[in-house]
Amino acid sequence: MGAAEGGQAEARVTLDDNQAALQVLGRHDEHLRQIADSFGVRVIARGEELTIIGAEREVEQVAGLFRRLLEVARAGTPISGQELRYAIRLVREGGDPDLSELLGDIVVVTHRGKPIRPKTLGQREYVDAIRDHSLVFGIGPAGTGKTYLAVALAVAFFRRREVSRIILTRPAVEAGERLGFLPGALEDKVHPYLRPIYDALYDVLGQDSFQKLVERGNIEVAPLAYMRGRTLDDSFVLLDEAQNTTPEQMKMFLTRLGLGSRAVVTGDITQIDLPRGRFSGLEEVRTVLAGVEGIEFVYLTERDVVRHELVQKIIKAYETHEKSTARSEANGR
Repeated sequence: MGAAEGGQAEARVTLDDNQAALQVLGRHDEHLRQIADSFGVRVIARGEELTIIGAEREVEQVAGLFRRLLEVARAGTPISGQELRYAIRLVREGGDPDLSELLGDIVVVTHRGKPIRPKTLGQREYVDAIRDHSLVFGIGPAGTGKTYLAVALAVAFFRRREVSRIILTRPAVEAGERLGFLPGALEDKVHPYLRPIYDALYDVLGQDSFQKLVERGNIEVAPLAYMRGRTLDDSFVLLDEAQNTTPEQMKMFLTRLGLGSRAVVTGDITQIDLPRGRFSGLEEVRTVLAGVEGIEFVYLTERDVVRHELVQKIIKAYETHEKSTARSEANGR
């Protein structure tokens, strides 16, 4: 760290790897400009060196961020715009994230050769919890990767032969679980309700491999009603959209787990679609199983949203509105 003219600080970062430098600076230096604008500093790229000029704290943060990004790029990990925005936010909040450790943790590689990995610290905590515990509850808003990462981990466990089956289920609330009244075969009846799970499996495995594994009985995708009375041994079991289970359904599901199995339960307690007056099994289980050894609750937030950046803002705006409405109702009583 040095001093520049006008009382400003100055720091230099060496770009000693051309390929890594291209990743970090971005196409036409778009990453460089985004970092400079976010911290209010000037960044000058000359040859194999970056010069950062601005207020001392911001210069130090930007220099540290560039060094972290270079570590990631040298390891061969691509840096997307989404990941860059997340890294910028972490650093602006005073953190010094180990981006190499975060972005270098590959959960599984898809059939197209695309690595799937956690993209936020919350997602990293969620992935680690699933690896380390037999039962994990992943609770958070839409877009935080709860279902997708759980499916990816299920495939990873199956490929390593740590489980022999993958069982994925969710409550078909819109059909009231009364699927016998719907026309068509079972797959036709449940497909609309299980589509997000199918999409994740197609993305990770490819449709042909998925179909073969279904035919062999290695993968089962079914509504929650079809879990009753079964014992699920040696399986990776995912219950998705668990906020729409009743307490009875939640207890039924959790007591299906057999030897050698692990389960992940995901849900968003702000999106309960149960009929008025019905209590969510996901809300109840947080109290019932709190502190039980071997069970982990992971709470993801809007900070872990990995969809379009507007989704984060939408979720935050709704949270603010709901809190304001609740205060107004309380004051009006």
